[in-house]
Amino acid sequence: MAGLLAGALTAVVVLVAAVLLVPEPSGTAAATPTPSATAGAPDPSSAATRAPSSSLGASSGTANFHVGQRAPDLAIPQLGGGQISLASLAGKPVWVDFMQTTCSPCIDEFPLMNGFAIRYARAGLVVVAVDVREDEGLVTSFAKSLNTQFPVGLDTDGTSARAWDAAALPAHFWIDRAGIIRAGALGGIGPDIMATNLQTILPGVTVTP
Repeated sequence: MAGLLAGALTAVVVLVAAVLLVPEPSGTAAATPTPSATAGAPDPSSAATRAPSSSLGASSGTANFHVGQRAPDLAIPQLGGGQISLASLAGKPVWVDFMQTTCSPCIDEFPLMNGFAIRYARAGLVVVAVDVREDEGLVTSFAKSLNTQFPVGLDTDGTSARAWDAAALPAHFWIDRAGIIRAGALGGIGPDIMATNLQTILPGVTVTP
């Protein structure tokens, strides 16, 4: 009897062991893997997705030249007597150039500015040069030597240049009839850029270099 019980017990143990050793089938073995949260995400280092680097020209065109804003006030003595006042030029397109007699681009640009001033005077254009912190006698000689055809003002202490953020010279500003600055540029520019920026304040007029 004892042997019979021992045999039965052995059989039960073997059966339990067999059940425990059989691997449980996985219900996810054939399932489609869940995509990673970053799978297919753009590589931030790739050229296609990097934020474009800011353009210095574009940045200065809007920030440093007050483009789209009303032009700051300008009221300075005029070379030869009188005063240059931006308020008195209301309703006219105005090109303002902050300059000095000792800078090479200023010297190169004056003859070009002369040409534009003469050609578009009938369209109402007023070109104004503003000399910054120089002696009146020196500026007078400079203007005469270049046969300057537009008014030249004297910013003797640099107050106007600071108000206009003209930190580097020459600095050009093109102002429309409503008194809004439509374009700006640092000096060393040629007739093409001058014509392009003049076009922004002379609508309906074909401006050529």
